[in-house]
Order: sequence, then structure tokens, then C-alpha cells
Amino acid sequence: MSTTTASNTGWLDEALASLGAVLEARGLRYELVVVGGASLLLRRITSRPTKDVDVLGTRSAAGEVVALHGLPEPLAMAIADVGLTLGLAPDWLNLGPASLLELGLPVGFADRLDPQLYGGLTMWVASPFDLACLKLYAAADAWPARDRHLADLLALARSRDDLRAAATWVRTHDPSPAFAENLAAVLRHLGVEDSDDADR
Repeated sequence: MSTTTASNTGWLDEALASLGAVLEARGLRYELVVVGGASLLLRRITSRPTKDVDVLGTRSAAGEVVALHGLPEPLAMAIADVGLTLGLAPDWLNLGPASLLELGLPVGFADRLDPQLYGGLTMWVASPFDLACLKLYAAADAWPARDRHLADLLALARSRDDLRAAATWVRTHDPSPAFAENLAAVLRHLGVEDSDDADR
């Protein structure tokens, strides 16, 4: 792991460890599913800094990803307390991308989650393939901007087959012709010549 990656993940590791310790001291336990830039840092895939942690939902005892319609008050209080102690924003851990659950996650998403333990907190981190699905959607949505989502896709270094499979899922979230053109352009940028290959 590079020195840059270590420095960028330092605040994140400290914040999650502190939150887990606070929850454990209060007799609380939560299991959260994390995506976005924080998940890439936790997997040491990228060194791009992030200011917050995007929580998709919680993980049930049956292993399913379940939406949270607002953070439970004890958890929200612990997050705010840790943020105050460490000088972070009150919402450094938030439910930013929770709406993704309404449209559906890639098949097998929950089965590919990996746990990272922090006392009373378990963070279930999305797999590299599923992160590629989410980042491909975000990159196509932002195209022609070459933004952080495209950079993250390149860092994930998925195979052409994985990108085609990801594109099949992405199309279910936005079937519009304009979005399809953006998606095809992103795929070509990544070395996948014809987006129609994703359907075969």
C-alpha cells in the first residue's frame, strides 16, 4: 500500500474504528453496507480522498441488503459524536445513495459483500464487480465529463466481460436513448468497442 493511500484512508479508518468503539461502549451494534469512494479506499483500490461514507442500507440476518429510511437515532447520535471529536462533518456517514435500492442492485450483490469489523460496527463493502456497475452508471450519467467516476472505473481495472455485464445492469436504470449513447461512449473509452456486445 502506498504512502498516499495510507494517508487518505487514515481519517476513514480512525473514524470507523472510533464509531465502532462508541457503539460497542453503548451496547449497540449495526451492520451497514457501504459503496462509493469510501468502499474503494477500504479495499485499497484507489487513493482518491473522500470526505464521507456512503451507506446503501443495512444487512439483515438473512444476508439481504435492506433500505434504511433515515439512520436510527442512536447510530446518528454516535456518528455526530465521532464527527465532533475528530473534526468531521456531522453527516460524514450518510445515506447518500440509498435510492439505488429502489431500482434494483446487480444480481448477487449481497452475496459478494465483504465484512470489515470495527467493534460494534460491521461495514459490508461492495465487491469490485458491483462497484464497477455503480461507477459505470455514474460515469455514463456524467459523460462527457471525465470525472472521478471514470477514474475509479479505470482503477478497478475490470475485464471487458465484466464491463459488458455491468453495462447490462446499468441499462435497467436508464433505458433512454441519450443515456445509451453516453454509456456506449464510456465503454469505448474503456476499450469495449460496441456497447451492444453487452447484450450478447
